[in-house]
Amino acid sequence: MRFEDRAEAGRALAQALRRAGSWSDPLVLGLTRGGVPVAHEVAVALGAELDVAVARKIGAPGRPEFGVGAVTAGGEPIFDPATLRALGLTPRDLAVSCAAEQQEARRRLDAYRSGRAVRVAGRDVLVVDDGLATGVTARAALREVRAAGPARLVLAVPVGATQSVRALRAEADLVVCPHERHDFRSVGRFYRRFDQTTDAEVLTLLEQHHRE
Repeated sequence: MRFEDRAEAGRALAQALRRAGSWSDPLVLGLTRGGVPVAHEVAVALGAELDVAVARKIGAPGRPEFGVGAVTAGGEPIFDPATLRALGLTPRDLAVSCAAEQQEARRRLDAYRSGRAVRVAGRDVLVVDDGLATGVTARAALREVRAAGPARLVLAVPVGATQSVRALRAEADLVVCPHERHDFRSVGRFYRRFDQTTDAEVLTLLEQHHRE
């Protein structure tokens, strides 16, 4: 199973969300950046408001691409305890990296929202990404959204690693993932086109949706 691109994945995910039930005053938050094109299709299909959630990966020292945790603009950082133990690290060892990533999360959130207020409390809020591998950034985003008091908190992804999907059911009221795989390996293998989503594309989709 492979999607042509994130837009096709979003349309497939929207169908699964329609089958999952009805939605009360829904707000769709695309996990930046790759989750936003998926979230756009979901928001259009559900007639929902579209906005973003920003979570930044915390990389291992000397290996920034290897995520050991994640942080949002306003929430507490979270870490994968097993990974920290395997690398002989503590959260204190990552304090500088964590602070830098949180600052970048704040910068991006300000850039994407441009001062626009987003109401979360009392609504059905769907956090959407293009796939779920380790789930560490999704977990950070879900915890920050939960603190804002949504009526129902949903994680929705078109594809995901079975272990991560199961683990995140403890963080969300509902997890919708049409395609779970034990042999997941990476999100990109489920897409024919998996180019990096740019800031410009995120802003274009947000502006387009708000105009509509």
